[in-house]
Amino acid sequence: MMSTDLARRILYEDNHLIIVDKLPGEIVQGDKSGDRTLMDDIRAFLKEKYAKPGNVFLGLAHRLDRPTSGAVVFAKTDKALGRLNDMFRQGRVSKTYLAVVDKALPQAEGELRHYIYRDTAKNKSLAYSPAPDGGAPALRGVRNADLQEARLLYRQAGQSERYVLLEVTLLTGRHHQIRAQLAACGVHIKGDLKYGFPRSNPDGGICLHSRRVVFTHPVGGKEVDVTAPVPSDPIWDVFGIR
Repeated sequence: MMSTDLARRILYEDNHLIIVDKLPGEIVQGDKSGDRTLMDDIRAFLKEKYAKPGNVFLGLAHRLDRPTSGAVVFAKTDKALGRLNDMFRQGRVSKTYLAVVDKALPQAEGELRHYIYRDTAKNKSLAYSPAPDGGAPALRGVRNADLQEARLLYRQAGQSERYVLLEVTLLTGRHHQIRAQLAACGVHIKGDLKYGFPRSNPDGGICLHSRRVVFTHPVGGKEVDVTAPVPSDPIWDVFGIR
């Protein structure tokens, strides 16, 4: 039987694309855990919906961390995937996130710029401030070639008694970028034990949500503008957003 849960989470679909609202804790593609993935579920959904014989093509144009929720873009054709990959690599896709954090940044809005080092052994990224000349800092045991510039824009979009809501627009796409850059500023996303928040969330996710993606359709040329509703949770509800 076709998954009605997944059907409800489809934010956009046409012949070339499908954009799905990922749940916190859901894994997008296979890893060493061996857990069933969102890609597996979408392939099964498309196979049943369109009565497709054989394997179903599904390409992933970008990734969300397992504990993160929100919009993920998939390609249903090879042509769309190749063009989407180029668009994400060239920064021609606008990606906006919402994050519930433990404290406010010093300024209500601004840009964060760091250099990120990815520690693959720990599956974690560390963000460092630029050197005085604005370039990559000199870090002991780290080659400059292993440091990637990371930039994002943020604004404070709400505040409750205990938490602050940030709207974040990525200017670069680095591993765990938002989590690492905020942590480098002493700000932590609710539930994110890996980057310094003291307690986990009951669902194992973190309060980081891929809210909106905007891009030119890779085949048709029209604008695609998709917004993902935030998870149904009292932490999000207090900010009055859907």
